[in-house]
Amino acid sequence: MIILAICGLLMEARNIPKTPSLMREFLRQVGGVAIIDGGLATELERHGADLNDPLWSAKCLLTSPHLIRSVHLNYLEAGADIVITASYQATIQGFEAKGFSREQSEALLKKSVEIAFEARDMYYERCKSSCDGVGDGTILKIRPILVAASVGSYGAYLADGSEYSGDYGDAMTLEALKEFHRRRVQVLLEAGPDLIAFETVPNKIEAQAYAELLEEEDIKIPAWFSFNSKDGINVVSGDSLLECASIAESCKQVVAVGINCTPPRFIHDLILAIKKVTTKPIVIYPNSGESYDADRKEWVVNTGVSDEDFVSYVNKWCEVGASFVGGCCRTTPDTIRAIYRTLSHRSPAAPMQ
Repeated sequence: MIILAICGLLMEARNIPKTPSLMREFLRQVGGVAIIDGGLATELERHGADLNDPLWSAKCLLTSPHLIRSVHLNYLEAGADIVITASYQATIQGFEAKGFSREQSEALLKKSVEIAFEARDMYYERCKSSCDGVGDGTILKIRPILVAASVGSYGAYLADGSEYSGDYGDAMTLEALKEFHRRRVQVLLEAGPDLIAFETVPNKIEAQAYAELLEEEDIKIPAWFSFNSKDGINVVSGDSLLECASIAESCKQVVAVGINCTPPRFIHDLILAIKKVTTKPIVIYPNSGESYDADRKEWVVNTGVSDEDFVSYVNKWCEVGASFVGGCCRTTPDTIRAIYRTLSHRSPAAPMQ
């Protein structure tokens, strides 16, 4: 009977409906606030991966997919309810520049989603033998888990730090951006993730391109938009955050909107600003507060905050409206574990009958 009960819970966790109501139903099931995973690329580097490559974290899809799976699993065992795939800097154009065919490039995109599924299945298998167990920092608790397919900006593909400036030049038009992202989004959709995370969106034109792509008849999947800011007021290009968030609000396929890869000290005011223009759940996953030097391709480590300081913000973010909280660059499973403990008061809804 115990095994049957566990199997039933596993099936429920795998079968959150993929509709625009996805996020609110998911939040109900996890207790009101969901935990997103932390930094992927910086965690892969900590495990020995060499990411000095235009593909960045997507390089591991070629060289060490087992590391990606391991990092996903580490985050799940730290308490994450959502894992984000290793496709942020994975593009068909980027793979083709490395000599891969279109078919091979599309297969690598799908592989990023498949690896996240594998990690989720491994986590559930571990839960079967240790239900609701917490020990040695490992959290094994049967719960719904979502896989979010990451879509990085055009600036991420350029691999020159442009996602932190949003300056693409006059040649990159709305239609050009839609064409750049279209097939990539379609391929990720075909891989069957629970949602798509359009991350580190640096400007208004790319937000508009994403919204128009999602509204095309053949692209139907829930999504979130997360923007980045370096001044706590506007997105990094200088475009109005309110205008960018309004684009997300007006797109029916966008089920949440928020901020990622932004210093924690800015998040409180950014949440309040976003709430002025959206009724959708708010997604927050800041970086550690450290700065990235795009010229030297390294992090300025003396600008960050400790896990303790990072987590001290979490309840305040939730109090003012954040429904999804996690970490971005330079955060680790320890950060996510600390968030999990901080939000331990969550009371998941009873399983649906």
